[in-house]
Amino acid sequence: MIAHVAVIDIGKTNAKLALVDLGTLAEVAVVTQPNTVRDGPPYRHFDVDRLWDFLLDGLRRFHARHGVDAISVTTHGACCALLDRKGGLATPILDYEDTGPDQIAASYDAIRPDFAQTGSPRLPMGLNIGAQLFWLFSRDPGLLARTSQIVTYPQYWSHRLCGVAATDVTSLGCHTDLWMPDHGRFSSLADRLGITARVAPPRRSNDILGTILPQVVERTGLDPATPVACGIHDSNASLYPHLVSRPAPFAVVSSGTWVVCMAVGGDEVELDPRRDTLINVDANGRPTRSARFMGGREFEMLTGGAKNVPGPQAVAGVLSSGNMLLPAVVQESGPFQGSIARWVGVEPMAGSAERSAAVSFYLAMMTATCLSLTGAAGPIIVEGAFSRNQTYLTMLASAAGRPVLPISSETGTSRGAAMVFGRGLDRTGVAATTATLQQPEYANYARQWEQLTASLTA
Repeated sequence: MIAHVAVIDIGKTNAKLALVDLGTLAEVAVVTQPNTVRDGPPYRHFDVDRLWDFLLDGLRRFHARHGVDAISVTTHGACCALLDRKGGLATPILDYEDTGPDQIAASYDAIRPDFAQTGSPRLPMGLNIGAQLFWLFSRDPGLLARTSQIVTYPQYWSHRLCGVAATDVTSLGCHTDLWMPDHGRFSSLADRLGITARVAPPRRSNDILGTILPQVVERTGLDPATPVACGIHDSNASLYPHLVSRPAPFAVVSSGTWVVCMAVGGDEVELDPRRDTLINVDANGRPTRSARFMGGREFEMLTGGAKNVPGPQAVAGVLSSGNMLLPAVVQESGPFQGSIARWVGVEPMAGSAERSAAVSFYLAMMTATCLSLTGAAGPIIVEGAFSRNQTYLTMLASAAGRPVLPISSETGTSRGAAMVFGRGLDRTGVAATTATLQQPEYANYARQWEQLTASLTA
């Protein structure tokens, strides 16, 4: 019987290991460390060996203290690993923020399928996995021959744990250019890149790939029969508990480095790829209208990461003054790509409570815009870091005109990733705090922001 699931959660900024009690879906233990990026050579890449040591050490300690019965994996998207014939890396795992792929963007644009086929917007740097692969093969002519299998990022870690290579539908459906969500199969790009036979077989996130390898047993002390699930894209891990327990329509906002807004049910709308809307693929293999922006990154840039919770006086001051931030702080992605951020009124002092309030309002309005672009309807569930920001939650509820349900968790994705082992599917197991409702003074501020940003996309 599986009681405790260890969830490996590799975010863009931080790597986490969470131990989830599968009976209650409570997090028994969580450890984190920065997800280090090495500048090169040969290019910006993830320090996966450092992460591997961190994960094995965490598994050993979790098992000694609590017992680990199974392992699940969730990671950020836009990432893949090229494996050689021995199962090692044929080349380091590219950080999607490396600008190398931009150097040959025109050549890649000539072969990539259009949005209607893949639901993938054309994104800069390596945010389309197809662009990553095209650039990697172009800069290293021998790489394709050295590549035996290509796995998506959750499955890189699953492979290191159990030795079975796979891809998963949620990661393939995360703006890779390689997948057709409406048909559940690879796009024409796989043939054009010459990788059709090399991409590991697509699997569902809840498939069990195998049991842990002897070297993992030796390092961790886990039972050799410990099962390893295929793995899931992190935003879809946040969606999964609600997908199996809530009636449509509803929307889930997964907040971290990226804020990803996913609409289940709702209004049928035509997505605009110029505004960073896309079709994600959920854990059941179904298309999900989505939009996103780098909200966590913007928060760090604007506040320096300071957790200065604004009090009622600071919030009221910003609301009454009309001081507001217009998009976009990160111009390369999101619904206002290319727009240059500017303050209306007086820019609040760095580190002040007023600045925290204004930044929270900005992030809420960006989220509300993303939800509107996806045709979202019904309650809005907020997972992850922003679920603890009451100023953000109230502005989001006021802008959207619908209740917002925050789900507080150290790792907003760990419970969903644990649930791939099949228990707790009749309920979320993650009770929301009291719903946040709209407030008139917040709604007035939201309308002003919407009017000022309307011209940015005209």
